[in-house]
Amino acid sequence: MRILDFFKRFPDEESCKQEFIQFRLNEGVKCKRCNSLDHYWKKKREQWQCKECRFQTTIKSGTVMENSKLSFQYWFITIHLLSCTKKSFSAKEIQRELGHNRYQPIWEMAHKIRSVMGLRDDLYTLKNEIELDDGFFETVDIRRDPNEPLKRGRGSQRQTTVLVMAESREVELTERNKKYKHQKKLGFLKMKVITGGFSKKLFTPRVNQSVDPDTIIKSDGSTSYSELKDNFNHQPETIPKKDAEKILPWVHKAISNAKRMLLDVHHRIDDDFLQNYLNAYVFKLNRRYFTNLFDRVLIAAVNNQWNYLGETSG
Repeated sequence: MRILDFFKRFPDEESCKQEFIQFRLNEGVKCKRCNSLDHYWKKKREQWQCKECRFQTTIKSGTVMENSKLSFQYWFITIHLLSCTKKSFSAKEIQRELGHNRYQPIWEMAHKIRSVMGLRDDLYTLKNEIELDDGFFETVDIRRDPNEPLKRGRGSQRQTTVLVMAESREVELTERNKKYKHQKKLGFLKMKVITGGFSKKLFTPRVNQSVDPDTIIKSDGSTSYSELKDNFNHQPETIPKKDAEKILPWVHKAISNAKRMLLDVHHRIDDDFLQNYLNAYVFKLNRRYFTNLFDRVLIAAVNNQWNYLGETSG
């Protein structure tokens, strides 16, 4: 959605609030007390009341906006900025655009939005055939003792490990994809931060959560993936460094593009929040053919709590 179209659709606070109410109605309002979906609207109080137990639910309750004092318009503009471009916006830039006095609430709002993007993608599992590899992102660990000597290479305190899984299938070579020098088409992608080392005890559960059991997994011969053969059709291969981008093209493209996106926007990233930034990158990549990402993020926002238990998909 272009910025002119956005402000035509949402010219003021009231239009944003009414759209949010409509999205909640479309997705369903669930009672926190008895789990009933049967409610009626109390216009004067601007709340839903449960027909079963009379519990009242506010407009923001049970959504990403719960307990937020920021206006609906602030939230809508931020969602638009985070979803309208392949790049991203820093919280500081969003604060400037909104003209808000305090940085902290804007920073928290942006991270909540990125977080629900990740929750939405967690509903899906990868299928058929995937590429799997790990990458390293430069981060800052604020808990690290400044007097502790820095390690070099793999395991450095300045790097965070990210497990990357990409649906990838062979396609017929055409004039259009010849320039990419490979014959694979990207499907759905997942990027998961791994903390605590590189052991198979850390990698295997992440793959089990994200990948369908009948999937073919292609990876390098790392011992970190040695247990995958128990649950999947795992096809490890010793890959020379120069051939890595040919054999596992999409995981390496994803890692490279994600790093470029982060460098363009953020001077430093704390390791605790790397996953949220990757959530936004992956969410937009997985929906690269959608015409209106704003609505998809808004659906994730209103389903923040209860719909991620499995009641919905899409």
